[in-house]
Amino acid sequence: MTSVKICGIHRVEDALLATELGARAVGFVFWPSSPRFIDPYRARSIVSALPPFVTTVGVFVDQPDEYVSGVARLLGLSAVQLHGQEQPDSYAGRAERVIKSVAVTDGRDCVAAVSAVPARATVLLDAHDPIKRGGTGRTIDWSAAAAAAKVRPIILSGGLTADNVREAIDTVQPYGVDVSSGVESSPGVKDHGKLRAFFAAVNTLSLLLPGQS
Repeated sequence: MTSVKICGIHRVEDALLATELGARAVGFVFWPSSPRFIDPYRARSIVSALPPFVTTVGVFVDQPDEYVSGVARLLGLSAVQLHGQEQPDSYAGRAERVIKSVAVTDGRDCVAAVSAVPARATVLLDAHDPIKRGGTGRTIDWSAAAAAAKVRPIILSGGLTADNVREAIDTVQPYGVDVSSGVESSPGVKDHGKLRAFFAAVNTLSLLLPGQS
């Protein structure tokens, strides 16, 4: 089964429903420029209500290491997701698990960028947007993502919804998928109907055999 991360969490009821439906991870955005930014202390209250064994992820964009480490300690984060231009030498020694985003532009560049991420970090593929970074609602080039997924396990993000996630999984064969805007009624507010539909789609087995289209 494909792992699912629900990102941009703002409300405890959204986090609890996501985990009840099968989310392996929930994400909190700590980049102030994002419409999904959440205060770390508010996020801590949500984390404290989660059931055991749920992976908690903090999303950061080119922020000082002291801030990233401080928030990670405050919440007891399972992983930090670095969504900016962070270079490997800036996170190679982090104590937390690292998820490094790679912006998808074209197949060749995507594979090269994925290959450059240190092996200890998990790769997340997202749409290229130097301003918004993530949560744009735009899909990426799935053929480029599929090529990258042959190099190493990846998490697929970018414009996923209940209507396209099954096709995305079948095409790319990712380790996991990450969704934010595709299950929202507004930034940071998850639509419970969309959440249920998304998980139903993820859990629907493809009717196509390998090699069919």
